[in-house]
Amino acid sequence: MVLAVLATAAVAAQGTQGPGLPAPTPAPLARAASPHPLPGGVVTPLTQPRPPAQRQKGRIKLAAPPTSTTTTTTPPPAPAVAAGPQIPAGKGMWIWKPELAERGDVIALVARARAVGLTHVFVRSGSTWDGLQNLQYLAQLLPYAHAAGLKVYGWDFPRLANPAEDVFRAKLAVNYVTASGDRLDGFAADIETPSEGTQFTAAAAQAYGDSLRAAVGRSTLLVAVVPNPTPQMRRQYSYDAVLPAFDAVAPMVYWLNRDPGQDTADALHFLSRYGLPLLPIGQAYDGGREGGRPGVPPPPEIWRFIQVSKQYGAVAVSFWSWQHANGPVWNAIKSAQDFSVPLVPKPKASS
Repeated sequence: MVLAVLATAAVAAQGTQGPGLPAPTPAPLARAASPHPLPGGVVTPLTQPRPPAQRQKGRIKLAAPPTSTTTTTTPPPAPAVAAGPQIPAGKGMWIWKPELAERGDVIALVARARAVGLTHVFVRSGSTWDGLQNLQYLAQLLPYAHAAGLKVYGWDFPRLANPAEDVFRAKLAVNYVTASGDRLDGFAADIETPSEGTQFTAAAAQAYGDSLRAAVGRSTLLVAVVPNPTPQMRRQYSYDAVLPAFDAVAPMVYWLNRDPGQDTADALHFLSRYGLPLLPIGQAYDGGREGGRPGVPPPPEIWRFIQVSKQYGAVAVSFWSWQHANGPVWNAIKSAQDFSVPLVPKPKASS
């Protein structure tokens, strides 16, 4: 998603920006098991020579020889390791303006998500320009979505002029809890270039990521949403500075008038060097105003993006955005076999 249009409140309702890798990452080397402990030695008591027996009156009662025992000390159990964040899997969709996603009807939205096989959605939770957003909508959506097994992640568009301010807003979204006790399943930061209205520098992006991680802790899933790493973009955008604080990376692979397969392969190949789970975002909007082919991409392009994402090691795919996707796109997402993951509804609380 190209998010420049999110920069001001005057953005047109149908803007097309939004949050958006070629050999797959080699599987990590298996860690060798620790060596088996050496068996315990056998303790053999030493025998001291007895002095010559002397004749004494009466009977001499000899003491029983001491017995020796060998004890084995059981090593203490290894400390429990806290479970890390759960990385998204399957197919997802991005929500920019909730009122344009099934007209703001959360029941209808969850029903469509289930019908087409979505496993997760990203809902805008704020930006530097608009502040904290859509908490009332999340209060309605989260209980229904979780009951159906649908994950909900917040996403924010920071300007990076004041990273501390952007982190504070993000923390409010991450810590938000509904009356039902539901909360976001993770948080995505849409870290854009200056052409999208930000004050991006490598230093500002790194400060934002480090401060965000410190604010929300290691257990909170953080996803970095980054531009498509074309050769031109790599000359102006520091992926090295952006990515270290995050758990996964979601490149905005909007192919416009190019081949979706090649664009996706190139992006995932480049980003695989960082060793993070890959969550590419595909184009489900009309890219005509950005120099692309007019119209929403047809099903073959959607399928090609999904297929190559799978081939290059992605663990999930998603699309920008709900309000722009048309019927053929929804049908293409539904019919794609790759990334089809069954939903696991939230267990009902016992009465």
